Amino acid sequence: MKRLVLLVLSLLLASQALAASKELYVYNWSEYMPDSVLEDFTKETGIKVVMSTYDSNEALYAKIKMVDAKGYDLVVPSTDFVSRMRKEGLLQPIDKSKLSNFGNLDPKLLNQSFDPENTYSVPYMWGSTVIAINAKDPDAASITSFADLWKPELKGKILLPNDMRGVLGMGLKRLGYSLNESDPAKVGQACELLMPLMASVRVFDSDSPKQALLNNEVMAAVLWNGEAYIASGENADIKFVYPKEGFSLWVDNLCIPKNAANVENAHIFIDYLLRPEVAAFICQEMGYSSPNLAAKETLPEEVRTNALVYPAPEDMARGEFETDLGQAVKAYEECWMKLKTE
Repeated sequence: MKRLVLLVLSLLLASQALAASKELYVYNWSEYMPDSVLEDFTKETGIKVVMSTYDSNEALYAKIKMVDAKGYDLVVPSTDFVSRMRKEGLLQPIDKSKLSNFGNLDPKLLNQSFDPENTYSVPYMWGSTVIAINAKDPDAASITSFADLWKPELKGKILLPNDMRGVLGMGLKRLGYSLNESDPAKVGQACELLMPLMASVRVFDSDSPKQALLNNEVMAAVLWNGEAYIASGENADIKFVYPKEGFSLWVDNLCIPKNAANVENAHIFIDYLLRPEVAAFICQEMGYSSPNLAAKETLPEEVRTNALVYPAPEDMARGEFETDLGQAVKAYEECWMKLKTE
């Protein structure tokens, strides 16, 4: 009888392990991967993707740290948080021998300082921060810079991202500083500059900021290029500008948490996303820039040459990639709390 019980338990555990092996838990940005991609992946592999979402790198970092890098098999942090999570031991190395499509990636986006040799990360998408405007509103139509957002005529008409780096970056750029400024005094100057603007902000939103534009709740929004791309496709009055002071560039990366349970499935999914046809489809659907050179070659010309998806060289020259702030992040966090509460 005892042997029979042990056999039943063994079979039950084996069944549970098999079921677990057919699952993949992904923690990703909101509205950042088409449902059809997940469905097609499941049809092909039998692996069910369970997707949870967040609206900021800070939210991702806090959750992964709280659960000791367990519960998720794939996360999608931006460059500066890849560096932070790598240094804190929250990520595990990626086995690139299992990624047959890794060679499709643009070498210019690989082996960066935030993750040398891409030991812990694989580029998923990259993009920029823009100002989207409703050109039917004359006050919004005249916007060419971050500085224009301080105009009193725009009070109550502005959306800002619920993103610490994105908002503080506006103040830093207005002052001529780097997005990665580490001097607390300069961060403090940017904070004071931003304080009056808070009264003009109708909403902070990083989940789906395009909706406030499409619903005419706001006339100007600082958001990511993919959101502006989709919004402009739905409403021809929505235009965009790259702020003349400069703006942020970023790369979002596929990473495997240190204590992920389904590591093999994570590698299978990463390699699937690196297929040219899959990466090209995601680019067209989401409006963000693909780091996949093989995918870019297959894009329709109207996407490949769209300045929202792929900024022109003269615009790129004003862009700046965000890097890890190190100890300077404390000054940013203090300012962010002040901006959101006072």
